[in-house]
Amino acid sequence: MTSVADPIAGPAHADAPTASPDAAPRAEAPPIITAVNERELRLDLFRGLALWLIFIDHLPQNLLTWLTIRNYGFSDATEIFIFISGYTAAFVYGRAMQEQGTVVASARIFKRVWQIYVAHVFLFTIFLAEISYVATRFQNPLYTEEMGILDFLKEPDVTIVQALLLRFRPVNMDVLPLYIVLMLFLPLILWLMRRRADLTLGLSVLLYALTWEFDWHLTAYPNGSWAFNPFAWQLLFVFGAWCALGGARRMERILNSPITLWICIAYLSGAFWVTLTWHIPQIHHLLPKLLEQWMYPINKPDLDVLRFAHFLALAALTVRFLPKDWPALKSIWLRPMVLCGQHSLEIFCIGVFLAFAGQFFLGEIAGGAVMHGLVSLIGIVIMSTAAWVFSWYKRVTAKGGARAKKTPDADLAGGEVR
Repeated sequence: MTSVADPIAGPAHADAPTASPDAAPRAEAPPIITAVNERELRLDLFRGLALWLIFIDHLPQNLLTWLTIRNYGFSDATEIFIFISGYTAAFVYGRAMQEQGTVVASARIFKRVWQIYVAHVFLFTIFLAEISYVATRFQNPLYTEEMGILDFLKEPDVTIVQALLLRFRPVNMDVLPLYIVLMLFLPLILWLMRRRADLTLGLSVLLYALTWEFDWHLTAYPNGSWAFNPFAWQLLFVFGAWCALGGARRMERILNSPITLWICIAYLSGAFWVTLTWHIPQIHHLLPKLLEQWMYPINKPDLDVLRFAHFLALAALTVRFLPKDWPALKSIWLRPMVLCGQHSLEIFCIGVFLAFAGQFFLGEIAGGAVMHGLVSLIGIVIMSTAAWVFSWYKRVTAKGGARAKKTPDADLAGGEVR
């Protein structure tokens, strides 16, 4: 099992030729990868956290729902997931492009896109069967309408084709199609960033601005548009890639500045105050009308600039106060979250399945605040257990591969190694 971005070979071969100290220097492009080979556990931790938060947010309102970040600011777990996906994909495939060339790296990216697409189709099939069975078994057609599969039951032949084209998706299945489209353009993004990283980010900002100006979007079936507009959300993905390929290192002075710290705190505090007015109508009148008219609506499908700025403020504070060598990153308490982040594709699919199962259980079998919290915790335990199994299987297969390399003639001879 693999993460969203599959791992690649680490250090160079020991027997690689070394340059002579007297050799004339050769002009080369500066390397675009500045990170070390050691795995960045902070990325795994927060990607795992994002998967947990997405699962909880997909359940009916419960006590744990009030612990997710969407109730305390403009952004939510989706921004975390897309940014980290762009960061890790650029780190892995950017290094591959540097070491193996554009063609080989692009082929690997397209292979990964195909794997994600197959996972999406498989998840769509299982999810559709789950909803249809529950709706029929319990004679509750509201499930088909609420989960967005009513059109499939009316015209299954047309709907399946549209689903394969990523234009039809049930509720809670919008993230993977977005990621598939973004990954399709990753070879071009990396090719441009190897030459002009800042210019590439600037072009991404320009596309974002033009999207808002001319309302560019992808249509969905049977009507409407994508829940996450790729023309807008690409900004977060490209920004993550830019940070992975040297941008974060160049921003260290800005991130460590006390001015940046207080700007972030002030913005997050203001966003928190605004979200309080959503949940406490009695204080809504304290929000200035001019600010309200300028600010609303805070558009999620097109990645409103207020959401993007909120994520940037959270990320800046996280980098400042959570060092990469924080001992707790390797503790047993955070291990489940880290493992979920390391197997994000599989855990995301499991989370979508569990979210509807939890919704069905709470609606048809048992409800109440205690049961809501228990269902959320059981779902997280299942996701964490699955991540541990995937990690264990990966270690076992890696050891088996290492032993096979030590005895290359065993398979050829068809005999038993003694």
